Amino acid sequence: MRYFTVYNNQTVNIKDIPVLKYQEFLDENVQLVQNHSERHCVNFFGVREQEQVKLYCCIADDLSHEIYVNASLIDLGGKLSSLTFHNHNFEKFEREITENFGIEYADHPWLKPMRYAHNRANKQQQIANYPFYGADSEELHEVGVGPIHAGIIEPGHFRFICNGEQILHLEIQLGYQHRGIEALFLQKEKLLQRATLAENIAGDTTVGHTTAFSNLWESLCGMETHKSLHFSRTLALELERIAIHTGDLAAIAGDIAYQLGNSVYGRLRTPIVNFFQEWGGNRLAKGIIRPGKINYPFSKELGQSLMDIFRAYEPDFNEMTEQFLQLPGVLARLERTGVVSYAQVLEIGTVGMAARMSGLERDIRKSHPFNLYQNTIQHKPILKQQGDVFSRTQIRKDEIEQSISYCKQLLENIPHFNKPENIEFVPEKEKFTLSLVEGWRGEICHCAITDENGKLKAYKIKDPSHHNWMALAQAVRNNEISDFPVCNKSFNLSYCGHDL
Repeated sequence: MRYFTVYNNQTVNIKDIPVLKYQEFLDENVQLVQNHSERHCVNFFGVREQEQVKLYCCIADDLSHEIYVNASLIDLGGKLSSLTFHNHNFEKFEREITENFGIEYADHPWLKPMRYAHNRANKQQQIANYPFYGADSEELHEVGVGPIHAGIIEPGHFRFICNGEQILHLEIQLGYQHRGIEALFLQKEKLLQRATLAENIAGDTTVGHTTAFSNLWESLCGMETHKSLHFSRTLALELERIAIHTGDLAAIAGDIAYQLGNSVYGRLRTPIVNFFQEWGGNRLAKGIIRPGKINYPFSKELGQSLMDIFRAYEPDFNEMTEQFLQLPGVLARLERTGVVSYAQVLEIGTVGMAARMSGLERDIRKSHPFNLYQNTIQHKPILKQQGDVFSRTQIRKDEIEQSISYCKQLLENIPHFNKPENIEFVPEKEKFTLSLVEGWRGEICHCAITDENGKLKAYKIKDPSHHNWMALAQAVRNNEISDFPVCNKSFNLSYCGHDL
C-alpha cells in the first residue's frame, strides 16, 4: 500500500499510514498530483523522530473527497531529491522542512529560508541577510518596500526589479515576526489555551482557524459534534466571509482613489462585525467557537437582529456595487490588471479565491464538506476566468450575496442549544487527524499527531496564504509599480498566517 485514504475530520491510527522509502514517497506523491487538476497538496511536514525525521504528505482529491496520506522516515544530513523539482505545489513545504530540520534538497529551484523560526536548524541564517534574487543591469533598478508597513499590519519586505515603472520581478520575504504557535500548541496543555492560540493564528480568520481546531479536537477525542455547534460554526464562517470581503471592497476602492466606494463599503462592514460583538462580546468573534460547547448560544432574538442588519445592508450594498463595477475609471484600473492565468495558479497550487479567480475550482465547502456544508448547504463555488483584480473583486461581490443567502437559510431553522458543559476531552493514543476548513481566504488545514500517551506530538497549521503569496508575485509582473497596492489588496494575504 502506497498511501492511506482518510476523509476530512477523520481520526486514524498512525500505524495505518504507510511508511515508504524516500524515492517511493517522492514518486508516489508527484504521481498523485501530476496532470491531475483536481488534486493538490494540503499539507506536507516533518516530525522529529530521535535522530531522524518522519515526513508526512497529504494529497487531497477534490472529486472523490478523499485525502491520500503517506510518510517516509529519513536520516538527518545528506541531500535528497525534491518533489518541487517535478511539481511546484511542494515548493514552500520543502523550504520549511529544510529550515526546520536542515534537510537539503539537491535540485530544489528556490531553496531559501521561509520563516526564520527561533528553533531553526541553521542559526547562522539571519533574516537581514536573506538572499534576494538580483539583476545586474544598468537599465534595471530595484525598489524595496518594507518590512515596516505603512499601516498597522505585520512586517513584510517586497523587493521589486523594475524597468522604469514596469515590474519585471517581485520577491516577497516574510518571517519577521515568527511567533512559534505550532510549538505553543505542544507546550500549552489546557484546552482553553489551545483554543485561544487557534483564535490568534490570523486575526482576520478567527472563526476559520478556531473551527478547524475545534472540528479536529472533537474528532481526535472521539466526540460527536452537536448540531448546534455545526450551526454556530457554519453561520459564523459565512458572517466572517461577508465582513472581510466587504472591508476588502472598501480597500480596493481606496487604492484606486474612489473614495465614495471606500466610505460606503467601510460603513457596511461595521454592522457585520458589530453583530459578532452582540453575539459573543468580541467584534472578531473571539470566544464564540469552542470544542464541544458554545458559551454564547444563538437565539431567535439574535436571528431577528441579524435579519434586520441584512435588510439594511443589502440595498446599500447593491446600489454601491452596481455603480462601482460600471464606472469607466474603476474598470480601467481593475480589468486586465494583476492577471494570473489558469496554468499559473495550477502550477503554483493556489487555493480559495486565488484559484477560483482563474477558473480552478478549489473550495473545501464542496470538495471536502464539513459542518453544515455536509447536509444542509449545497454549496456551489463561484468561479471567474480572467484572473485579474476585477475577477477578484467580482468574486467578493458574488460571495457576499451567496453568504447572505446561506445565513438566511440557516436562520430558518435555529437548533436548540444545550447548556454549556465542561466536558473532559481525552485525545486518543497514537492517532493522526486532519481538518480542512474553507475560510474566507481559502483552504485552512490543521493536522495533529498524538504519542503513545495521548499527548500532542505534533500540531501542524497551514493558512491559505502559504499557497497564495507566489500568485501575488506573478500577478504584478509587467504591471506598473503604481498598480502594486491594488494587486496586493485584491489578494489580501496574511502575514501572520504565514509567520506562524
